Amino acid sequence: MLIREATTEDWPGIWPFFHAIVAAGETFTYPLDLGFEQGREWWLLPEPHRTVVAVDEATGAVLGTAKMNRNQMGNGGHVASASYMVDPAHGGRGIGRALVLDSIDWARRSGYRAVQFNAVVASNEHAVKLYESLGFTVVGTVPEAFHHPVHGYVALHVMHLSL
Repeated sequence: MLIREATTEDWPGIWPFFHAIVAAGETFTYPLDLGFEQGREWWLLPEPHRTVVAVDEATGAVLGTAKMNRNQMGNGGHVASASYMVDPAHGGRGIGRALVLDSIDWARRSGYRAVQFNAVVASNEHAVKLYESLGFTVVGTVPEAFHHPVHGYVALHVMHLSL
């Protein structure tokens, strides 16, 4: 697996699993009917932010993706944030972990002092455990802030990692 900068040419490889994940409504606060063009605009970020893809080196297939950006502007601009999606067909192979580690490395190289996730769905236990295993802590929880299609209203965690 290779993690590299994403280009607009990667979007057709990202879109199928991006669309499926967003439409499922279980892990992202995006509109469930987010379209191809708007999804691309929201995910493929211009510099100084960064979007990457994890690709199969043999086939070039996109296995997962991450976008990295500052969490806030102005006096809060020293904290990074990131979002991740792994094609469910390739889950459980360490792709998510590799993407998170890559984003932490990017944040350090870019001079950020911390990484903060603003909206980690509490019922997404796999993601919460992954982030905690990499040193993130839950610094706040907003009760019933996410309407999960199966579990009803669940909490959103704010997670933080000092760099």
